Amino acid sequence: MPLPTLPHAQSVDTAPSTETVPSRRQALKQAAVGAAALSAAPFVLAQKKTGIKWRMQTYAGAALGAHVIKPAIEAFNKAANGEMTIELYYADQLVPTGELVRAMQKGTLDAVQSDDDSMASPADVREFGGYFPFATRYSLDVPVLFNQFGLDKIWEESYAKVDNVTWLSAGAWDPCHFATRTPINKLADLKGKKIYTFPTAGQFLARFGVVPVDLPYEDVIIALKTGELDGVAWSGITEDYTVGWADGTKYFLTNNISGAWIGHFFANTKSWNKVPPHLQALFRLAMDSSHYYRQHWYWGGEAELRVNGPKLQLTSIPDAEWATVEAEAVKFWDEKAKKNPTAAKIVAVFRKYNALMAKAGKPYRYG
Repeated sequence: MPLPTLPHAQSVDTAPSTETVPSRRQALKQAAVGAAALSAAPFVLAQKKTGIKWRMQTYAGAALGAHVIKPAIEAFNKAANGEMTIELYYADQLVPTGELVRAMQKGTLDAVQSDDDSMASPADVREFGGYFPFATRYSLDVPVLFNQFGLDKIWEESYAKVDNVTWLSAGAWDPCHFATRTPINKLADLKGKKIYTFPTAGQFLARFGVVPVDLPYEDVIIALKTGELDGVAWSGITEDYTVGWADGTKYFLTNNISGAWIGHFFANTKSWNKVPPHLQALFRLAMDSSHYYRQHWYWGGEAELRVNGPKLQLTSIPDAEWATVEAEAVKFWDEKAKKNPTAAKIVAVFRKYNALMAKAGKPYRYG
């Protein structure tokens, strides 16, 4: 940027007029201001352009992540208007799902979307994330349990004891059903079946002869097609179609062991504390947007694909026989409640909530 043209200099032996000195001083002052502004401009622009950058990984693969997280993060990035940008990664892209907590603690990740169980959380609420058998009947049970029955406070207290991890929000996903290569029409059909499922759900299903199998998420479809797996108990029918598992299985069991998956958003505590209040509020809105999207996407998809889905044939275990599975869940709850005070509090909440729903009757509970 050229400096402003100075007034014509006076000859050496001629004293400057009273007008010339102020004019010259003013010109030099303007030049200095202009130069300072020029040198500062790139810094100001860089400040605006850089903003806060986060790396976030979800438990979900790309096909599923396109629904359960991507729309909310894209909306957040747009609304943040350059002040903050979240880079989204899918299952196992940066770290294996079982290492999400450690990666978050180290700062490799700034945020995570997952359930406690599959990411091997060190928190004492771990077994109650994901699919805790028969804890929920419908997806709306999850936000009510957290926002009106105190699970939010229990989760906050639990993660306050985990170094550098902040629990942010819980929401519901889909119910837990079996999709299998051979039909399941009675409990005996489950015996010996190699099933991809969540750790705690696997513990429960093992009581009925299921063989829980742990695999990297992206390997599941191949394992189904090769016969290494006999099926999955990881989702509802919407995910079976969305992620391709309906192409590796033939049957869908209408009985489920949980009405909704409990999943969460977490953040590296140091990263979260660096985010100004207005962007924290914006991120909370984005999380709520993600929760809302899933409520209608799963609910509609479960019905539509049961009725009109061309790939999976529906099977059912009779109610009288399935009641034995529900009865076994009560024993399972009792065993888990004895593990520690936090587990006892959570099981007490589940009991209180489900007793209320049963008394409320239809449409809250049928049968």
